[in-house]
Amino acid sequence: MLLTSIALSLLLQLTLDHELLVAEDARGDATLLIEALSSSDADIQIQAVRALGRFERSDLAEHVTPLLDADSAALRIEAANALAQMSATGTRVGARLEQESAPAVRAALFEALGRLPDTREATLLPGIAEPEIVRLGAVKGLETFLRTRDVNPSDHATTALRSAVRDSHSIEIRQLALLALNRAEDRDLETLNAAWRDGDSRVRRLAVLGLGEWRDDPSPMVRYAALRIAPTCKIAQNSLTDPSEHVVLLAIDSLGEGCSPDALAALIDDDSWRRSSRALVSLAKVDATSAQKALPRFVRHRVWQARVNAARAAKILNDDATLATLRGDEHPRVVGAALVTPSHALDALASDDYGVLVRALGLLEGWKEGPSAIPTLQRTLERISDQGRATSRDPRRALLSRLSEFADVSGLDYLLDDFDPFIANLAATLTSGQPKTLRFAPSAAPSREFFDGLVGAKAHVSMKEAGSFTLELLPETAPFTAAQFAKLAESSYYNGLTFHRIAPNFVLQGGSPGANEFVGRPEYIRDEVGLLSHRRGTLGISTRGRDTGDSQIFINLVDNFRLDHNFTVFARVVEGMDNVDQIQEGDVMVSVEIVRQ
Repeated sequence: MLLTSIALSLLLQLTLDHELLVAEDARGDATLLIEALSSSDADIQIQAVRALGRFERSDLAEHVTPLLDADSAALRIEAANALAQMSATGTRVGARLEQESAPAVRAALFEALGRLPDTREATLLPGIAEPEIVRLGAVKGLETFLRTRDVNPSDHATTALRSAVRDSHSIEIRQLALLALNRAEDRDLETLNAAWRDGDSRVRRLAVLGLGEWRDDPSPMVRYAALRIAPTCKIAQNSLTDPSEHVVLLAIDSLGEGCSPDALAALIDDDSWRRSSRALVSLAKVDATSAQKALPRFVRHRVWQARVNAARAAKILNDDATLATLRGDEHPRVVGAALVTPSHALDALASDDYGVLVRALGLLEGWKEGPSAIPTLQRTLERISDQGRATSRDPRRALLSRLSEFADVSGLDYLLDDFDPFIANLAATLTSGQPKTLRFAPSAAPSREFFDGLVGAKAHVSMKEAGSFTLELLPETAPFTAAQFAKLAESSYYNGLTFHRIAPNFVLQGGSPGANEFVGRPEYIRDEVGLLSHRRGTLGISTRGRDTGDSQIFINLVDNFRLDHNFTVFARVVEGMDNVDQIQEGDVMVSVEIVRQ
């Protein structure tokens, strides 16, 4: 994000060393990577520094710190980023800042300092007065510092951030400064109105959130934010004819908050299942009689997502009979949505769908009759463990939590050498034993030739409804992730899968055979976080904790700076972003085709 064009081109020209890639992915012995730091090849050094940063081990910082003084600016940038990823002490980074003259490196040092645990606000403020490239690093560092420590800016910092919003030429700086000010609930009207007049919709979106009031705007991104922050019945009613389907669906949801049911009753018969089933849920909140009459047709709806909304409406209506019917549905998402009581949850433990299991186990938490469920919990744990899927971690963690809560941790010794080190360690904690598994056995790495073949590769994604878009893969910075995506695409894995999570002004998420966050490829993939920022149009891998990515991808719909350094960026949209903006829940990836140079 903070590199000059020269430094960025240096990074993108790297010839990745295959041995170092394998060592990085194993996340075990770091000796080979440490030795590579002494290479005479700056590209090899950069790769090794980046890899060591991804280990996130503070004990490795002593090997990286000397490279803050390297001749290569790109290497100094990677060293600063790696030290921040390791949560090392900021003393040495701050000392380097005092003598560093290269603007791109100064920017990287300021950004890294914002992430380091011992940094003080005052260390970051001088950078906000420097030229724009450095200012960007300093503002990003300050925004991260304030957000991750849950503190408000000082008066000095507030003044600097307000100035950045009003006078910076950088869209990124203006957004980051607004993010920090909004979080602190700073309501300086001069600053917010200046942002409202901004030529970029991303800045105006944050301005309207700060203002906390409806303002019309040519951009659907801004109108969506305005409706969300000020959802009056009149504005929601008027927004039903908005050109953006995202805005219309939000308006339908908003009408369920004490508004007249008339418009919702009319929408029940809309040709769009998305509109009609969302209207059913809102109608259930404001006109139970009308919603009850309409409910049966949605229980039998051909689209399972509409049946999920039927379950949501039935819960609001306390319609136990309908919920019982929906618990027998063929789609696990519908079953999960229809679970209400611990007894329902206990029956659902027979499912092999991890989303259903996590939902059911959540309902069992605190159940006074929980001890009676211990045999069922134990059998479920054994069954799911025998499947040998890394992605079973979430339901198995929940199962162990319920067994611990219900005071029965006997017979868990078999998990001490579980294939998942997290589960082995959790079992050891519960049984006072010793875990025998310390890390995942790494999967076989793709060949050097496969990695090389991804340089310059693109992916063409054809959607059933929203049109097509083209991605550029980024194997130079996320080689294993790009390789996995390419392999899955070439095996037709994604064909026919949906985008199941639509979060306007945030992300789209898809690529799960179960259309939920818990079901994907059986093995985890390592995170490959780095310097690339989660800008609008970039793609990441969905995770539920460090190194827990599978096949699920997400597309950033806005600049999501808070995801930086926590989620991998492995591709970016280079054509068809307007079509990406049109994707709605349940839209199908007809095909994902990899095109190599």
